[in-house]
Amino acid sequence: MYREKAKQLLHNINNVILGKENIIKEVLIALLAEGHILLEDYPGVGKTTLAVSFARSMDMESKRVQFTPDVMPSDLTGFSIYRKDTEKFVYQEGAVFCNILLADEINRTSPKTQSALLEVMEEKQVSVEGVTRKVPQPFWVIATQNPYGTGTQRLPITQMDRFMVSMSIGYPDPLNEIEIAKHVTIYKKADSLAPVINRDIIFGIRDEIENIYIDESICDYIVRLVSATRDNRYIEMGASPRGTIALVKLAKSSAWLKGNDFVTPDDVDEQFIYAIKHRIVTNSGATLEGKDKDLVLNEILDTVKKPLPGRK
Repeated sequence: MYREKAKQLLHNINNVILGKENIIKEVLIALLAEGHILLEDYPGVGKTTLAVSFARSMDMESKRVQFTPDVMPSDLTGFSIYRKDTEKFVYQEGAVFCNILLADEINRTSPKTQSALLEVMEEKQVSVEGVTRKVPQPFWVIATQNPYGTGTQRLPITQMDRFMVSMSIGYPDPLNEIEIAKHVTIYKKADSLAPVINRDIIFGIRDEIENIYIDESICDYIVRLVSATRDNRYIEMGASPRGTIALVKLAKSSAWLKGNDFVTPDDVDEQFIYAIKHRIVTNSGATLEGKDKDLVLNEILDTVKKPLPGRK
C-alpha cells in the first residue's frame, strides 16, 4: 500500500515538472531517507516549483522563506515579544516550525542566517534564549541555491554537509520545453496539487525502510567508496562520516522504492554521487585536467571493487 502511495506522489509531480523523472524520484528517495535536499542550478529551471510540488503533495504543514540579505536568524528560529496586557514575554515561533521548509535561494542571505539552520537541520530543534524547542516531525529542508557569482555567496562546507543530497535539475530538453511553451500555465498546477501522502504514511514507510536488509559486504563497499574520496589525487577534502551514513540511508530507501527487501551494489552506485558530490572539494589538479566532481566520483565508482549482489 505504501509503495502505491509513493508512486502516486511521483505521478502527481511528474505532471507538473516535465522530463525530470529521475530528479523527482531522487528527491523522494532522500525525503523517505529522512534527509534534507539542496537543489543547485540556474534561475528559472523549476527548483522552487519542484519543492512546492512536493510540499503540496504531502498533507503536512509547509512554509517558504525567500532568503535575502535582510533575513535574520530570528526569522527562522523565532523570538520573544513583550505583551503589555499580560506583562510577560511570549515566544513567537519562526519559520522552521513546520514539516517542510522551502528555503529559497539560501545562498543570497548572510552566513549568520545560514548558520541558524544548522542546529535545526541536524538536531530537529532550536535553542532560543536558553530554551530548547523541538520542531514538528517529520521535518525536512528543501533548499535552492543559484550559482556563485549571480548575486550570491558560497555556502560553507559545514552547512553543505548537513544536506543528505545535492542535485541539479538542468534545462529541459527541446521536446519538453516545447510542451512548456504550449502550456505556459502548467507551473500553476503545483499550487493545486492534491495531497497523497500524510504523516502516518511517512512514518509507516520509514519503518519499512528501517527493516531493509543491508549485508556487511555492502556496508564495507560503502565505506571503501567514501574512503576513496579521502585518498584521491584530485580531491582536496574528502567526504565525512556523515556521507557514509547518508549513503546507507539512501541505498536502503532506493531499494524500498524498487520493491526490494535488501540493498544491492546498484542501489549504492546510483546514490553515490547524489550523496557525496557536495561533500568534497576538488583541487587545482582536477581543474587543470578538466575533471569536474562528477567525473572524479565516477572514476572512483569504476575503481573500487564491487561485492557480489544479494544476500550471503
